[in-house]
Amino acid sequence: MNNDHQHRLLFPPSTQDRKQGLLSASVVLVMYGDYQCQESAEVYRLLKVIGRQLSTSLGEDYLCFIFRHFPQIKIHSQALRAAEAAEAAAVQGQFWQIHDILFIHQQQLADGYLVEYANDLGLDISQFLQDMCKHLHLERINQDIESGIHSGVTATPALFINGIWYGDRWNMEQLIAAIVNTEN
Repeated sequence: MNNDHQHRLLFPPSTQDRKQGLLSASVVLVMYGDYQCQESAEVYRLLKVIGRQLSTSLGEDYLCFIFRHFPQIKIHSQALRAAEAAEAAAVQGQFWQIHDILFIHQQQLADGYLVEYANDLGLDISQFLQDMCKHLHLERINQDIESGIHSGVTATPALFINGIWYGDRWNMEQLIAAIVNTEN
């Protein structure tokens, strides 16, 4: 960890966040990600594996994973629409399902694909389309972006472990060590 450039999470995790696990978990991971960012997808896949391993070895309530949107619209033209699609699906209780799909199919994030993914999940398509057309979830996404900027996030993926920015290598061993050693 580079201590002279240590960012802290200034907007603490809350019930408003998209989360897997309990906010009272021993370790809370907050990831700022972009659905069109290949590194975000890779880190998310890594964190899913780590999460499964840690919940098996240390218990279901050990880890809480939070995803916050940080679409880098200057370099990823479809990332914001993908984030809107994720939030439109969230309203219908399918955030994590579409979240996984968006990362798997990050080369196919045009509107037609987003509708196809929503349809595959059995979402109410007219509601989904209405949410997308009216940009109903833009404010929530912008709140995530703002919270990231205030916490020093400039690119994705950005990870905070119990409120402290993780700036080390993105590999299984170092991430697990950082997570287990950060426990409060």
